[in-house]
Amino acid sequence: MRNEALPMIAELCELFYSTTADVGQFEEVTAGDLPEQFKALLAHDDHMTVTVEAWHNSLVTLSVLGERHDMDYYSRHIVLSLQRDGAPVQFGIMRIDLNGLPKIVRMEIESQALPLGRIMIRHHLMRDVELDQLWRVTAGPALRKYLKLERETNCFGRTARILVDKKPAVELLEIVIL
Repeated sequence: MRNEALPMIAELCELFYSTTADVGQFEEVTAGDLPEQFKALLAHDDHMTVTVEAWHNSLVTLSVLGERHDMDYYSRHIVLSLQRDGAPVQFGIMRIDLNGLPKIVRMEIESQALPLGRIMIRHHLMRDVELDQLWRVTAGPALRKYLKLERETNCFGRTARILVDKKPAVELLEIVIL
């Protein structure tokens, strides 16, 4: 089955990996297909930073695995880990259109000190998170490495967009584990 969201996944993954399969195999699912805990983590229109922190009752720290600048776009792939014990809980790839973002926000994003959601909330940007699609992900080698998974584990994720002042500003691939 050909899915229009797959090109977004391929575009994001291939910013940092030779193929999408390095991250994983993606199968489109509905919210009803998700186990309840993953539904709570993924099937919403909120920032993942806030959702993951509330679910795990811990702040998260950001590890930037790689970044790139392409004209007005800044992209990075990241892992969020729990502050309390360092356990990884989320892998993500994002492409950010820096046009239209205040200079201080651009500087904070590029400083790699805080998760994107926390920066946007801190600066009270008029933003909307639009859930695009939910995914069952069979973890590929990169995902297994960064989330410390032992084998081809099934994870769940989502693609989403963040609109700032009603204009698309960020494309996201977010994959979580418990």
